Amino acid sequence: MYELPFPPSEDLSRLAPQYYRLLEDEPLTKVRTPAGDEAWLVCGYDLVRDLASSPVLRRGHRTPESAARINDSVVQGGPTEEFDGELERHTRMRKLLTPAFSAKRMLALQESVEERVDALLDELPGPPADLHAGLSQRLPAMVICTLVGAPYDDYELFRSWTSRLSGTGDPEAGRAAQIEFGVYMAELLERKKREPSEDVFSDLAAAGGVELPEAARLAAALLFAGYETTMSRIDLGTVLFIRNPAQWAKLTADPGLVTGAVEEVLRMVVTNIQDTGGSVRYAAEDLTAGDTTIPSGDAVLLAYHAANRDPRVFERPDEFDITRSPNPHLGFGHGMRYCVGNTLARIELRAVFGALAKRFPGLHLAADGDAPRRRAESVTGGVTELAVSW
Repeated sequence: MYELPFPPSEDLSRLAPQYYRLLEDEPLTKVRTPAGDEAWLVCGYDLVRDLASSPVLRRGHRTPESAARINDSVVQGGPTEEFDGELERHTRMRKLLTPAFSAKRMLALQESVEERVDALLDELPGPPADLHAGLSQRLPAMVICTLVGAPYDDYELFRSWTSRLSGTGDPEAGRAAQIEFGVYMAELLERKKREPSEDVFSDLAAAGGVELPEAARLAAALLFAGYETTMSRIDLGTVLFIRNPAQWAKLTADPGLVTGAVEEVLRMVVTNIQDTGGSVRYAAEDLTAGDTTIPSGDAVLLAYHAANRDPRVFERPDEFDITRSPNPHLGFGHGMRYCVGNTLARIELRAVFGALAKRFPGLHLAADGDAPRRRAESVTGGVTELAVSW
């Protein structure tokens, strides 16, 4: 039986070597998780898509105390939902979220995102400068504050909570962050009942019947997905461009390529979630995948990152090509849990890489800076700093 985590590649843009062998020979196989439990690892593109679409795979477990665990992370370590009524709650909350991500609201956010990117780039010292500290860490937290209707000045709190929630080295800190965040969101929801505005929590307050635990879980999901994953995609997308200067030259010469460039960043970025195998789900009943039966209650790890390198779907899968077409990547998942915030994430990434290409066509790693290092104790990964010059 294979054991996770697999030894990572030294190249931040490549999968751990074991994934390439599994894609070739065993797209569905049993593994032992970093927590010591057994799970099914799904790597093949078609299998990942099919299973992600199945209502049999849940985030909850009938007996959560006996469920296989992946690690000590609060947000990705094990069951994260109550089993009973999970699908009904999920459907209702997605319906409530639809107005938050309407075309009108996204268009209004786009201009403010672009303005914030320019302002943050204006504040960079140097060159050289740490793009991670100056841009990648700050922008997504600011945008999430706007989205949920939190005061702009609270973005530092959001950064702190997500860092502890996504950490795998200190579960007590993660649980403490979860409690602090829940208290904050309770107060925010009550305030929005009295003082509504154009934001997600005002929508939830106006809808009525939304219990605080539900709202807090939703806010935590928005915070985690909207901050941590976007931050790592900005950092690692920048590294991809720097290490592929011909692709950077294409983008700086033709800013219209930014849409396709962002899709290729979404396909190529490899985060620390590969260390845990992928997004964890649990079979609510016996489930057939190809020629294999996955027994009820078993953990299933959907390796979207590996599926995005499946050579049966992507020609030259390890080549970064911003003109790749078609590009049916699974960077936002698939099926009923397809990321509801995908439009906003794309807006942020297009704003970032469009501005960098326009303002810093000579972008490169700072000569006196260290090579980017992975954030080792975070499920989303990324880098600890990104020293660049231009």
